Amino acid sequence: MTNQYEGAVATARDYYNSEDADNFYHRVWGGEDIHIGLYESDEEAIPDASRRTVAHMGDLLGEPTSDMKVLDIGAGYGGAARYLATTFGCHVKALNLSEVENERDRQMNKALKLDHLVDVLDASFESIPAEDNSFDVVWSQDSILHSGNRMKVMEEVARVLKPGGVFIFTDPMQTDDAPKEKLQPILDRIHLETLGSPGFYREAASKVGLEEIGFEDHSHQLPRHYGRVLKELESREESLKGLISDDYIARMKKGLQHWVDGGKAGHLCWGIFRFRKA
Repeated sequence: MTNQYEGAVATARDYYNSEDADNFYHRVWGGEDIHIGLYESDEEAIPDASRRTVAHMGDLLGEPTSDMKVLDIGAGYGGAARYLATTFGCHVKALNLSEVENERDRQMNKALKLDHLVDVLDASFESIPAEDNSFDVVWSQDSILHSGNRMKVMEEVARVLKPGGVFIFTDPMQTDDAPKEKLQPILDRIHLETLGSPGFYREAASKVGLEEIGFEDHSHQLPRHYGRVLKELESREESLKGLISDDYIARMKKGLQHWVDGGKAGHLCWGIFRFRKA
């Protein structure tokens, strides 16, 4: 597949299109919902905790109606889009870079007879293929960190939201006062120069005309989730041989531990942001 993207976006697309990454996220990370979970215990199954995040974010939207138009940016395998479509009957566009993930997404939508409610778009959230004022809700889970130009993502979100529309998202972030040298192992692992922070998102949102509704701080769930994924990977390592390369598994275990360490040290944060377009 030709990569028409550049920089961090191109790196993310190549990574998520790889066979190792596809097998890891589909088989180990959670399958449908490949983002941070809201865990009730350290031993809880990853898919259950991850789906709780989706359900809670859906609840925070109030009472979505079937005529609402939703855009999920960085949609992964489309779990959130299917949840919103089945729960509220609304139409969702699931925008995602990885054609490999998107093909799995389309197959699952078709199998569940949801392809009339969920459209899967091969595209970047730095250049959203939609007209201005198109969506009632823009949704994103743990994806914007992969952008090398997060300000551009915020501009695009504000552009495609209808007046009064809501932007709800999560993102693994650095704390506003995190020392850069403490973050370097994580940044090196994900090939980025920075992470977003609550202060950055608040400032960026204000610049593009988005008013903060609220932020739920669930930072303790970040190291909990990465630790849970690490434990799952280690417990299933033998059964994954031949499906995921030894090199990928070794690098993933090291990378997951960096996230755990950074979270427990208080340098990372995570939670649910909500903004409204004026």
